[in-house]
Amino acid sequence: MSRIRNAGHSLVEILLALIISLLPVASGLMIMFYQQDKKFEETARISVKEAIYSVDLALDRIRASASTALVLAGTACESVQAQLLDQVVQAPHLRSLALTVDSRSYCNSLNTSVAPDYMFPDAQSQFRLVLDPPAAPNEVLLAYQLRDKNLGVITTSYGMLLRNELRAFQTGLTLLLEFGDLYIWANGDSRDPTRPSQAEFYQEGVSDKYGYTVKAGYKAGYSVLQTRGAMKQLFPPLALIGIITGAISYWGLFRRRNNRGRTAVSNH
Repeated sequence: MSRIRNAGHSLVEILLALIISLLPVASGLMIMFYQQDKKFEETARISVKEAIYSVDLALDRIRASASTALVLAGTACESVQAQLLDQVVQAPHLRSLALTVDSRSYCNSLNTSVAPDYMFPDAQSQFRLVLDPPAAPNEVLLAYQLRDKNLGVITTSYGMLLRNELRAFQTGLTLLLEFGDLYIWANGDSRDPTRPSQAEFYQEGVSDKYGYTVKAGYKAGYSVLQTRGAMKQLFPPLALIGIITGAISYWGLFRRRNNRGRTAVSNH
């Protein structure tokens, strides 16, 4: 009976030591999962705010260029076309400038027969995306209209301006800009057959200045891949700590059982 009892005690001690050894591993992994999820969520939230701030600055530069050109509106084209061209050359964020009267362009920095009027069928001053325009096939343009009574300016910039702003966020996060019904992101736009995946830790925000929307999220499965990579680095040291903890616990239990056995023998 004593042998069976001792074997039972040994088995219990092994199980307790095993459970104790698993505690640091389990708690370490749980903390890692929690911290990683919070990190992804916080990165998405902050990135939306930073993207709005960054894109707003880019659009501010375009609006400032339009304001500078607006003073030329209404003047004969032959008198101001050289100034428009010079302004575009000195502003890398611009592709073209066009002056308008009564919503019709009459002077363009580009030597093209295609007028940019079609980009703004209404009188609203706003930024909008233009896909595959006649003057630039296979391109996406960012157009802006600024009006003062019957005079106005239409600016165009390449979509690469926005893509460069989004590519500055090297976090694995997919950022997307929506202007009305159209969108653009670092590697594509509304012409893509499907929108980019933003299934995980999704966040969005709207620019108070210009009304466009920033949407952010990680593609489906991104967090699982990151978790696997983190586990490969974290699991070995956690396992070592667990083994050491379990060994110390088992040794302590073993000594305690031996001391009890000696005490019992001495009492007899």
